[in-house]
Amino acid sequence: MPKLFTFILPIFLFLGFTGPKNQSPVQIELVTNYGTIILQLSDQTPLHRDNFIKLVEAGTYDSLLFHRVIKGFMIQGGDVQSKYADSVARLGSSDLPYQIPAEIVPELFHKKGALAAARTNNPQRASSSTQFYIVQGKVQNDSLLSHNEGRINQMLARHYGINDPANRPLIDSLEKARVDKDTALVQGLNTRLNGILANYQNYEKYQISESQREVYKSIGGTPHLDQNYTVFGEVISGLEVVDAIAAVETNRQDRPITEVRILSMRLLTKK
Repeated sequence: MPKLFTFILPIFLFLGFTGPKNQSPVQIELVTNYGTIILQLSDQTPLHRDNFIKLVEAGTYDSLLFHRVIKGFMIQGGDVQSKYADSVARLGSSDLPYQIPAEIVPELFHKKGALAAARTNNPQRASSSTQFYIVQGKVQNDSLLSHNEGRINQMLARHYGINDPANRPLIDSLEKARVDKDTALVQGLNTRLNGILANYQNYEKYQISESQREVYKSIGGTPHLDQNYTVFGEVISGLEVVDAIAAVETNRQDRPITEVRILSMRLLTKK
């Protein structure tokens, strides 16, 4: 799997905000030095929606960078240290000290323009408080979609296997061996755990729906991330800006050589 999100956070449970229901979806204007993107947040992911609204209203994103850009994949921003970072700073490891519980909804998928939450490789799939990405992706065909369906299920097998109480003693032993710096034991236990996870079957296999397949085959996306990261909105205007940002030259850490900066974010509609 691509090394998409590599920042480490303490895990705190985020307490969501609740607002009036049955109103129009929230829209947000995201202004960059490459143009303007209009985002629409999903009401199916209220914790992520309300967190994003809170951050936008607080001006948290103003002047932050899109610090990680991979053409044909996604553009990522929201590192709170990126506002004043120099050109050689390693970005991607800073946000606010809480995480948001996963809100993975089958109907919200990684089509081109999807707005999703970055996260660490934590067992709960909890999201970063501030870091997000917008999908560019690639147009898929049936063969690629079938391959990516397999990748999704591999990640789901690991997720459910790691969270299976039956495997807890082995995982605890592995963690202790790491603390004790017992390299040989770590290697042996890790091999054993990976074998269990690779063959884990106690979960419902995921299939990409026909309607989603048609979207992936027409406009593209990154289907292998489905069911493993929270999608909480989409671009409704400005996909050409996403394409322009995705095309910029980057360094070995996927950071743009020329800064791509969020000039401002503001709410166009409110809950």
